[in-house]
Amino acid sequence: MACSKIFSGDLPELTNEIIQYFRKDFSTLYSCILINRLWCRLAIPLLWEDPFLKDDPDNHHLIKVYLSKLNEDVKTKLYECGVNNNLISSNTSLFNYPSFIKYLNIDRIISSVQTWVCTVGGKNQWKLVNLIYRSLLEMFIENEGNLHSFEAELLTYYDDDYFDNNIDLILQNPNLTYNIRNLTFHIFNYNTQNIIKLLEILYSNCNSISTMVLGIHIYNNDYRSLIQKWLIQIIISQHNLRKISFEYDIDLYNPFLSLKNSNCSNTLNTIIFHSTDFKDIISILQEVFDQLNALESIHILYCRSLNSDFVQQIIMVNKPFKLRSLFMDEILHFESIQLLLLKFSDYLENFGFESMMFSDYDEPKRQLIEFITKYCKKIRYFESGILDDNNIYLFIENNQHNINYLTIEAYADRYTDYRELSSTVLQNLGQVLPSKLEYLCLSLSFRTNELEIFLKNSQNTFIKKLLIRNIMVDKSENILFCIKKYIMKKERVKYLAITNHDDLDNELFTLKNEVNEFKLHNIIVKKFYNLNFNSYSFIDNYCLQYE
Repeated sequence: MACSKIFSGDLPELTNEIIQYFRKDFSTLYSCILINRLWCRLAIPLLWEDPFLKDDPDNHHLIKVYLSKLNEDVKTKLYECGVNNNLISSNTSLFNYPSFIKYLNIDRIISSVQTWVCTVGGKNQWKLVNLIYRSLLEMFIENEGNLHSFEAELLTYYDDDYFDNNIDLILQNPNLTYNIRNLTFHIFNYNTQNIIKLLEILYSNCNSISTMVLGIHIYNNDYRSLIQKWLIQIIISQHNLRKISFEYDIDLYNPFLSLKNSNCSNTLNTIIFHSTDFKDIISILQEVFDQLNALESIHILYCRSLNSDFVQQIIMVNKPFKLRSLFMDEILHFESIQLLLLKFSDYLENFGFESMMFSDYDEPKRQLIEFITKYCKKIRYFESGILDDNNIYLFIENNQHNINYLTIEAYADRYTDYRELSSTVLQNLGQVLPSKLEYLCLSLSFRTNELEIFLKNSQNTFIKKLLIRNIMVDKSENILFCIKKYIMKKERVKYLAITNHDDLDNELFTLKNEVNEFKLHNIIVKKFYNLNFNSYSFIDNYCLQYE
């Protein structure tokens, strides 16, 4: 009876609470809009709160929907730039889509607009992209979009130009960013004057940020000092900062030191260090960590200067916290890393090696695998790099009850004989896999007979997301036939992606007949790009929900 009332709309508050659980589950949300008007009204805002989602490379199609909302003056300008009238429909929608936006990522908007413009043509594509990008910003502002997340990712010169030409809209309308909870800066040597202006606005306007991602690298020393000044002011002013991520060669000393005396010292519970250099903060690590009263966990991904001095500082910290993640692309001092792993062996959940790790580290890498096999029993995500050590198979076998996410990658530009390594992997890996995996990504050189061995050996394993990237394609090998025989017919996966290393545009997803055939066996074929994630995105989107 209660269930029928929910579906009929008699219990709207409870219905809304249920639908909130489907946030980011787009296939379910699309189904919800077909149930009735209430479910549609509740689901549509969730579908449009993050329209330029990173994991959807096809999101440029929604540009057409937004353009239908433009006034006639702007539409006329679009026609003058060569946009066909038929591409911009009349505004007949019952929903005000621009008002639903919660997540604004500069790079993704520009990228989506550029993709759409490339598909429709036009006389002056740069002018057309700039016009549409500015019109979208104006639309979000006019419809009183209330952002929860603002991400300034400026990684190309094109992004810089478009952002510079339209930053006045953001600076003159501070209400757009007033309620942001998540702030991200990924900026490489950008026009820093505009960034400084933006930081000033955010400092004076935003004090409820819960997540900050800081990846800013500026060559000019004067601008760098000013940017650091405003970043520090923003950090210190926050009363609810719970997670901060330092990334990509950011000047770490002053922003990290500011955590010591900031308002967030009683709220910050997670710190991520990603591709940073610890050399400048080793001397202050202990004093900063000891002032963070709510710190629960840190995550270290491919950082430099992970040496004995760093480890000693971490071990000496008095406040309790957990090292949840450790991913390395160098091993500077094996004994120190061993001490670090021993201290946090009960808490470490995510561990791995960069796939292009130099062969100089082969021996300490083997020793570390032996060590974590013996002491670290809670690994959930493992990134093996090249799987050239039999101890790794023992490690996977011993962690069968915990491992849920597994990435094994070899690359064609290594000097190693990756064909032989791939053969070894496929002949051994299937025997040690757990009965269930959430995620398995294999970037190897596949021969049909060796793949068949792997699939036979792992026939009792259900894999929710299976990704296969063939790094050395031999057209005489028919791995798809093998996949159909051992995966499709036995329905052993839920999501599947298959692609070639040197031809990402020609993958299984593009073969519509094959996609439909897999669908008949309850297997959803996705683009490799859609299913694939790296260690950082895993930690950011999956791991932190448990903390």
